[in-house]
Amino acid sequence: MTSSTNDAPIVQVRALTKIFRHGGQDVVALDGIDLDIHAGEFVCLMGPSGSGKSTLLHIVAGIDRLSEGQCVVLGAEISVLSENELSRWRNEHIGFVFQSFNLIPVLTAFENVEMPLLLTSLSKAERAEHVATVLGIVGLTDRMTHYPRQLSGGQEQRVAIARALVADPDLILADEPTGDLDAHSAEEILNILRMLNRDFKKTIVLVTHDPKASGYATVTRHLDKGELLPLAED
Repeated sequence: MTSSTNDAPIVQVRALTKIFRHGGQDVVALDGIDLDIHAGEFVCLMGPSGSGKSTLLHIVAGIDRLSEGQCVVLGAEISVLSENELSRWRNEHIGFVFQSFNLIPVLTAFENVEMPLLLTSLSKAERAEHVATVLGIVGLTDRMTHYPRQLSGGQEQRVAIARALVADPDLILADEPTGDLDAHSAEEILNILRMLNRDFKKTIVLVTHDPKASGYATVTRHLDKGELLPLAED
């Protein structure tokens, strides 16, 4: 696992606004957001439900489109990319972890993790080596041949993290990854994310409403009603 180091922000968000159309009304989900994220940071985005934190994460990931403003990620202005270009860019640079795991039930843990590598030029042996490495990192070497139904919720989320990690992305984005887990499993997931940041220098952006999660991050920012609150003074 590698990660680039650079003094310039790898995520630069400027005057970002997102407006949804709902019931004939315009709903402002994000209102003029400015945010920089630097390589090697573990950023926690916090806020109540409806604050816009997941919307912001999805725009940075290229899953959703902004309405106004600018979002430059890893040097690419992603709002101007076509859907095909965006898909290719995501596959090369982004690892995404969802709250609901999003594992394919008919595939084993190994096969779920291998999926992103099927889009690469790696050989079968090289793919197997990558999958074994990341499943080892998340502590599931002995669960490779298990199906999601044979795993606990915490183990399923660890498989999902391994899948996000397997292509060695520049940026790992996690949307409420502990939201469906009990306290013990949630702590395990947060410890894994912190380990990926500290030991593998992975840049991580975590969306959560759990105040305990901020203790694992290096930077915590709060959103409220679509606005990014100023950093608290030391």
